[in-house]
Amino acid sequence: MSAKRLMLSVVFGMACLTSAQAQVKVGVVTSSTGPVALVGIPQKNTVALLPTTAGGQTIEYISLDDGSDPSAAVSAFRKLISEDKVDAIIGPSGTASAVAALGFAAEAGVPMLAPVGSTAVILPMDDKKKWVFKTTQNDEIVSAALVRQMVKDGVKTVGFVGPTDPFGDNWLKVSSADAQKSGIKIVATERFQRQDTSFTAQGLKILSSRPDAVLIAAPGSSSVMPQTTLYDLGYRGKYYQTHGAALADYLRLGGKKVEGTTVAGSIMLVMDQASDSNPSKKVAAEYMGAYEKKYGSKPATFGANVYDAGLLLEQVIPVALKAGAPGTPAFRAALRDALEQVKNLPGAQGIYNLSPTDHSGFDERGIELLTVKNGQWAPLN
Repeated sequence: MSAKRLMLSVVFGMACLTSAQAQVKVGVVTSSTGPVALVGIPQKNTVALLPTTAGGQTIEYISLDDGSDPSAAVSAFRKLISEDKVDAIIGPSGTASAVAALGFAAEAGVPMLAPVGSTAVILPMDDKKKWVFKTTQNDEIVSAALVRQMVKDGVKTVGFVGPTDPFGDNWLKVSSADAQKSGIKIVATERFQRQDTSFTAQGLKILSSRPDAVLIAAPGSSSVMPQTTLYDLGYRGKYYQTHGAALADYLRLGGKKVEGTTVAGSIMLVMDQASDSNPSKKVAAEYMGAYEKKYGSKPATFGANVYDAGLLLEQVIPVALKAGAPGTPAFRAALRDALEQVKNLPGAQGIYNLSPTDHSGFDERGIELLTVKNGQWAPLN
């Protein structure tokens, strides 16, 4: 080989290497199978709708399923970090999995955008959780809205129902504090496993305490069984559900037994009635339109949490590129730092204003109080 051809070969090889390094790699871990699948399937489907370029660089998404198993989520994180060398990770779908995996992301210095409900992944802030950003409304915001409505409804006593995992733990903590401040007494607390097929024993205990209302704090399909069981046992008090129940399958599975329930949801569920002045309406409409065009059905709001994660990364990648090339610790650290500086970014689920002390950034604009009316979502007021 001539010296000229050898030089050209070396230059071409270096160009290919530079191009490979310039590609931003994003891992995505969802629960598209298992008990959290109603949450994970729309999230997995949303990956195909995420931005493919930012700051002049292409973005590659590597999607894995954790089967709703925290240990599998940890294995997925390890693979994405050690083998695929990702610059950021979106996921996992479940709070328990996110809590189990966040330490691995932090140790590797890889920003994690968690589309989960519980603030347990970001609070209290520490050296590990500073690498985690949450793309759903904080429990505190949702709980405050629900408890305010309970006060309006004249509720004095409440029975709490939640899964025996970090999601349920945090919701019990937050809602208990809000209820106490508002003069509402929690007269019963019952827990269950997400994969349980019966809630009868716990339901009978709830009934015996005779609460004015029941608050069910559970995500996805696990939000349905406790309520339908209570209904079958004859409970006819008021029902309140968190944003974990804000999906079409809750209506389908619950049927007439969930009619009249108060649910904390998002603008996506009442697009026709939402004001055009809401900055999230346009973003939500674009996402829902793209999803329906590709899959032939409307997405559950959980998918929007992954969509918003993509919008956040699209916003901060150009900033991080000033600090280093993709694939380097400097780039990943700059991504984390830039996420803390995001201001007034409209997402499909709300408006993001992040800071070093607030890694969710939502305010009350990210919450819509809804009711189930004739099997459909409707604004509460």
